[in-house]
Amino acid sequence: MKNISDKIIRPIEEADEVNGRINRKLIQNIFFIDIDRPTKLNGFTPFMFREIATAFTEYENEKEALCAVVFTSGNNFCAGMDLKQMSNMLTKGDHSYLKPRGLVDPLSLKKPIRKKPLIVAAKGYTFTYGLELLLSSDIAICSSNTQFAMLEVLRGLLMTGGGTIRFVERAGWGNAMKYLLTGLKFDANESYRMNIVQEILEEDKLFTRAVELANLICSASPKAVLEVIENSRIALESPAKAISYFDKVQNKLINQKDFKEGYKAFIEKKSPSFQK
Repeated sequence: MKNISDKIIRPIEEADEVNGRINRKLIQNIFFIDIDRPTKLNGFTPFMFREIATAFTEYENEKEALCAVVFTSGNNFCAGMDLKQMSNMLTKGDHSYLKPRGLVDPLSLKKPIRKKPLIVAAKGYTFTYGLELLLSSDIAICSSNTQFAMLEVLRGLLMTGGGTIRFVERAGWGNAMKYLLTGLKFDANESYRMNIVQEILEEDKLFTRAVELANLICSASPKAVLEVIENSRIALESPAKAISYFDKVQNKLINQKDFKEGYKAFIEKKSPSFQK
């Protein structure tokens, strides 16, 4: 894919400041999802929560989409939910906003969950829901100016988007509790030290790198990519169960066209060209 700008995904009209929006666009095999409410630090509204679940559902259902990239308009990734707009739902005990009925869960916590690969590119303020969305990704990258925080304990709330699970998985108990229990902010270097992100880049290179990584995934065997994600998720719960599937999955893959193409490319010492 030629170099593209993140602006190509964004409509000409500015986003509505009250509701915000989630822009999405398929370019070749990459499904781009743009969180767009920059004047409010991309804070999530009820409308945006439903829209991002809709976007993830569209991604899963789009046969041509082999990898998704989530990024944001403006200088910040996401400062979390807009508490003013979300307070009515929270006080009523209505938490359906996180996973609207019938739609794919953007956080991959409740069925149906995302099966395809996801890259998140963060910058600026990446707080609460923004950080949980990043933690739910398969590959996370950020700009050098990114500031992270889990602020729920400073608002009298629990992290219900997976932060108590995935922060511990990636960073270990002590590192996670330091930030989950205090609401302290941490920077890009600290996030890299704790395995929260895989790469740190200058902001002007962030989107380009996300596209590069997505293209690499799109160049691999689509069927193998899906099996790797599924088996790795199983392994998080039970390594023994994941091992028990090895032979069955491998035999299935060996009998498909992707393996034949991969083997042919290996023999001919060239890059494979898998059917998309």
